[in-house]
Amino acid sequence: MKTPERSETQLIISYLRLRRWVGLLGVLLPGVLFAGNALRGAGSVPQSSISAYYATPMRDVLVGVLFVIGWFLFSYRGYDRRDNWAGNVAGILAMAVALFPSNSAKSWVSVIHAMSAAGFFLVLAYFSIFRFTKSAPGQPITPQKKIRNRVYRICGSLILISLLLIAVVWWKGENEEVSRLHPRFWLESTALWAFGFSWFVKGETLWKDALDRGRLRAEKRP
Repeated sequence: MKTPERSETQLIISYLRLRRWVGLLGVLLPGVLFAGNALRGAGSVPQSSISAYYATPMRDVLVGVLFVIGWFLFSYRGYDRRDNWAGNVAGILAMAVALFPSNSAKSWVSVIHAMSAAGFFLVLAYFSIFRFTKSAPGQPITPQKKIRNRVYRICGSLILISLLLIAVVWWKGENEEVSRLHPRFWLESTALWAFGFSWFVKGETLWKDALDRGRLRAEKRP
């Protein structure tokens, strides 16, 4: 029995769902790591950073989620070559973060981890601020698209601000009082939440154009 070919609309919907799932993974990752670690009796306070969960029972979850996100970004195809290249770079960097742990005894491994993590977030900020705000040629900018663009820029800015503050914390060093606040964990979590939310919105979950909803409903009718 011949399998019917999937329509273009069905393929688009599937792609949008992947964006939503990647967005959800980014949003949920900090909470899952913290809650899972606490439930397994490995600590009821956040680790010093997201990367510090390498040394906890949640290591496999962290590595697995990074690989899922990295593979999706590596296979991501956008409007043009710049989208594709940015996705490839972000995907490679995400997997490098997973492959080169921050708690390695070898200093060069930790350096690769830190540089890959910083580059990963920079590319994600680039996506949010410069790529997601683009529109297809000839396509009008709807009121919903204007809202989405505002959200993308806010998310991208939050990622950049978080990176800047992480650099300040690293440069200044952490005394005992600062360490108790776990600044790197919360700043990295903010960057992940911003990344996840922007991709969740890019999956047309929120502020979807009314025209698109009407078109999809019409194409679903027998």
